[in-house]
Amino acid sequence: MNINKFFILASDSESRKSILKKLNLNFKTTRHKCNESFYKKKFIRLGLSPKKISLELAKKKAESVKIKNKLIIGSDTVISFKGKIIDKAKSKIEATEKIKKLSGKKHIIISSVVAYYNRKMIWCCNDSTVVKIRKLNDLEIKEYLKLCGQDILRAVGCYQIEKKGPIIIEEIKGDFFNVMGFPLFMFLKLLNNKNPINLNEK
Repeated sequence: MNINKFFILASDSESRKSILKKLNLNFKTTRHKCNESFYKKKFIRLGLSPKKISLELAKKKAESVKIKNKLIIGSDTVISFKGKIIDKAKSKIEATEKIKKLSGKKHIIISSVVAYYNRKMIWCCNDSTVVKIRKLNDLEIKEYLKLCGQDILRAVGCYQIEKKGPIIIEEIKGDFFNVMGFPLFMFLKLLNNKNPINLNEK
């Protein structure tokens, strides 16, 4: 195994850092310089699929880190509900409405990872995980949001699977780490040099 290869993670996501730190991987983080909101709105206007938007945002993040002779890793996660991307709630009121909308239904978590070396993409992948929120009544939603506090506004789906998310999640189909925002098993293949370059995402 060769998973001790050094890389730079172009992200300040606490969940992504936590996943990688628990494996004692050899990396450091730096904040990307991509205007994520601008590009996401642009890609939506262009009619790109949620899968493609996730991949393109990951690329933009990696491209924005201009460090020579180092492996730069960019990553992005979106939630697709009925074919459309949903955004983070800006208030508890919005969070309540969002959970009501997702209640009893399935949505898809799409996470992408790209690897750049000297500003050239050498590898990319993305993975999808299906999450179903159990059917919730108004009181259950209220109690859940009270339990989570303001932290819930940092989570696109109004849940953090590694924290209190299981309270409202009925089931997931796919990679647990992907729900946290990073397709870990695919990434480990890159570090092991066993995964071919994949440039065929649509």
